[in-house]
Amino acid sequence: MVENRILIVEDNPAISELLEMNFSVAGYRTDHCPDGEEALALLAEDGEFDLALVDIMLPGKDGFALLPFFKERGIPVIFLTAKDDVMSKVRGLKGGAEDYIVKPFEVLELLVRVEKVLGRTGRLQKILTVRDVEIFQESRTVMRGGEEIRLKPLEYDLLVLLARNKNVTFSRERLLREVWGDLYIGETRTVDVHIGQLRKKLGVPGLIQTIPKIGYRLEERG
Repeated sequence: MVENRILIVEDNPAISELLEMNFSVAGYRTDHCPDGEEALALLAEDGEFDLALVDIMLPGKDGFALLPFFKERGIPVIFLTAKDDVMSKVRGLKGGAEDYIVKPFEVLELLVRVEKVLGRTGRLQKILTVRDVEIFQESRTVMRGGEEIRLKPLEYDLLVLLARNKNVTFSRERLLREVWGDLYIGETRTVDVHIGQLRKKLGVPGLIQTIPKIGYRLEERG
């Protein structure tokens, strides 16, 4: 399985370690650069990244100065920065950044935004594999042991969200927002029902874990 590869350009060790840990757990490959000059050197040597998370206030070249180099290589950029003024946001987005997220941030929200940017830019991993389940995103087909598992649209969307964020715990409320949408009016009980149906159809014990009083997560290893 080929994993999406993300470059993290961040000079704060605590933040970079947090990002690397969470993205690794969620199934991404990561590389890290602590300053702009090192990021340029890495791009010159190895520019095969699917996305870059870039701080703006960096030693050496700042994030704004780095943006054209990422654009030249067709690498989408999400700015992850403490600069929360409107002019910086406008400059970043007009300059070609796909998204602009202000620190402090929620890791789960960042993971979802990264997935959406990868999908929008055509870089999202086309086939997801979890244990012996294969998810073909272009055809919206799920296979196990050479046989297709027929899922309803919401069941499929729920599975993809969990599979794209392996080992990440989602609350029921968050699952409702991400899968059913902000306009959905109903009880979180519907999430439990769909999870139950999904577990039954997949037939993989322990794949989708219930996290008491919170929600659910998909665990890659049983």
